[in-house]
Amino acid sequence: MNDQGRRRLGVLMGVGLACGLLPGITLGGTETLDKVLAVLMAALVMTIATQLIFIGPSGRVPPPALLVFGLAGFAQDALIWWLLSWLGPKIGHLHVEGLATILLAALITRATVLLLSQLSPAVETAED
Repeated sequence: MNDQGRRRLGVLMGVGLACGLLPGITLGGTETLDKVLAVLMAALVMTIATQLIFIGPSGRVPPPALLVFGLAGFAQDALIWWLLSWLGPKIGHLHVEGLATILLAALITRATVLLLSQLSPAVETAED
């Protein structure tokens, strides 16, 4: 899997985990399809925004660089979750309540993206 595929998978998994674990994120509607569509809408918005402005490593990096990427990406994800808290009720059944929920959702999302980026296969060097 290439770097973009891992990023997209990380965003999808992170949004799914945040929506499933955090009590401040409610998926309205009575139908299961409404809840699935709310999570997919959040993942789509998050994926598009993180693809437009990519902050993160494209492979394995040392811990200090990973911390810098993590903090910058956390700020980006928090802003996107803030956008989702405003946008969610207008276009779907997603309700994000409170700053603490936004920050925790951003932390979960960014941690998942960084974890998957660090699981990439090591670059092999050609031997002469």
